[in-house]
Order: sequence, then C-alpha cells, then structure tokens
Amino acid sequence: MKIAIVGAGVIGTTTALRLQEQFGHKVLITIFSEQFSPHTTGDVSAGLWGPYILGDTPQEKILKWSKDTHDYFHKLWKDGCAAETGVSLIPAMRVTTESEAYDVLWKDVVFGCINMDEKMLKRLSNEHKRNYKHGIQFNTFICEPSYLLPYLYKLITKAGGRFERKRVESFDELQSFDLVINCTGLGAKVLVKDDAKLMPIRGQVSRVKAPWILHVTIDDSDDGRYIIPNMHTIILGGTHQADDYNRKVSATDRQFIYDGCVQLNASIKRAEIVKEMVGLRPGRSQVRLERDTFTTNSGKQLQIIHNYGHGGSGVTLSYGCAIEVGDIVTEIMTDSINKVKSKL
Repeated sequence: MKIAIVGAGVIGTTTALRLQEQFGHKVLITIFSEQFSPHTTGDVSAGLWGPYILGDTPQEKILKWSKDTHDYFHKLWKDGCAAETGVSLIPAMRVTTESEAYDVLWKDVVFGCINMDEKMLKRLSNEHKRNYKHGIQFNTFICEPSYLLPYLYKLITKAGGRFERKRVESFDELQSFDLVINCTGLGAKVLVKDDAKLMPIRGQVSRVKAPWILHVTIDDSDDGRYIIPNMHTIILGGTHQADDYNRKVSATDRQFIYDGCVQLNASIKRAEIVKEMVGLRPGRSQVRLERDTFTTNSGKQLQIIHNYGHGGSGVTLSYGCAIEVGDIVTEIMTDSINKVKSKL
C-alpha cells in the first residue's frame, strides 16, 4: 500500500514510524512537507508531556492517547535512547491560586502524583508572593522535538520511507497514492478548506541558559507561566492567544513571560536569553482523528485519515494517536480484501 503522509512534525513522523513498525514492507510511505525540523511548530515546544488546550476532546480519548505516548517515552528512556531522542524524566509541580482543586485525569499515568499539603503551599506562596490554593507534584517525561524529529526521520528513512519537500494544497495532488494521512496541523486550513473548527493558538517562549534549574514549575493561575528545563536550555513561557496569526516576537509578551517566571524563580534574573520563538498551535474544538474519503478531479475515491488539531498537546498525544491511525489502516486493508473477495 502506497501511503502519503502530509506533515513532518511530531504527529506526522510518529504516525509514519508506527505504520512501518506495524506493517513493515506492506506499506511504502512518503512524507510531504513544506518545512522540516528544526523549522516545525514542534521545534518551538519544550516537549513536556501533559494534556493541554484540547477543547472538548473526550477525556477517555485524551487519557488513552496520552498514556500510550507516555509509555512510548518511557520505553525510549529505558532503552538508552534518551540522549538521542531528547527524553528526560523530571520532577514537576503545578500550582494555582484558583479555588477549584486539581482533578487531573492523568494522575495515575505519571509517576508519584500527590497533592501538596498546606505547609508546602504556604512555603511556595511566600516564595512566589502568591496565594496558592492547590498544587500537585509528580514526575513525568520531557521529549524535545528538536531531538526526537531527526531521530524519527532517520528511522523512517532506514525502513524505506521517503521525504519530499512540497506544499500540498489539495488531495488531488496525491491521487496516485492508495491512502493519504493528513497530519498538517494548522495547515489543514488549506488542505481541508472547510474546517471552521480549526484556529491558531499563538505561543511565545524564551530559551535561556539556567543549568541550575532541574525541575518543572507551572503556575496555572490567570494566563499561566511555566519554567521547563530542556537538556541544554530552559524554556520560559508562555502565551496561548486564540485566533492570533502573529509569528513575530512581541515585546509585551516577552515582559509578561519574564516577570511571571522571575516571580516563580528569582534566579531567572541571572539567566542569559539564548533565543525567543513563536509558534502557532493547531487549536480545534476536538482533535480530529477519523477516516474520510475525497473524490479527486478524476473521480477517484481517495481514502483519507485525518490526524490533526492537537492544540498544545502534539508531543503528548503523538504516539497514542499514531497507534489509532494504525488501527484505522488495518480496517481499510481489511475492507479492501473483502471487496476483492466479493468480486470473485
């Protein structure tokens, strides 16, 4: 089966790898994209595992996809691939001044998730000059796309996959393939055209040098701030501005991020800014992962699988969604076999 995957970010590449693992030489995969790492939206991300900005995507789906991905990162970490894939296991804490207690559906997926007691909340409130009402501590994975994507490109190529730099604007351009998997993220606005549920959610972050910071701190209050260690830099963030296409670094946002992160950790004042980045997350009311068909201009019924709209959770849901795509491909193959049998 000849399969075209449109999109070379973390969603498209994990999908390609999973299909090669599952079907081997039964599939021949070509990945089309206008941009490759280090120029994808994922390369802006800190890569922290954690469901984020997913609209009203059903919780049972979020839990399954995110757990499958967490298991995948755990395997990479245990198999000695951590340095090459940018995977690290790291302590994290989330706090909030809001009165509603944390009730995270993924508390049994991460390691050692506990609620902070009053003593801990009071200490952090004094340190941060905040009035925290609730907080949780846990250990989870970071998987940096700037490392993961080249690793996946290498494995996909080794298994016979091809990469082609091309802006695909219509499924008609891919009618020579048996199946097309749409992993274009925000680019689905061009390819699908009629998806009014898809919109950009702008995110600005700063990369700084602060090697003394070894844990994740997230303040979910108000518009939120976070400090997330990567292997060689620290990510300070961030913003989540809906329906905002501005890709330029904003001085206002820079100050908002800096002030908030200094409040969380005063040592940030000593950190050297390495880079500032802006990415447009593919926001949607729900992740779209489903089978579809497209009638080409020649009349061919082209099989499509949509896999986009992951908001701020592309890394978190990537491999879990890839597993589900594999299940749908199995259905398509079975349907094809049954059609042949019915004609005999």
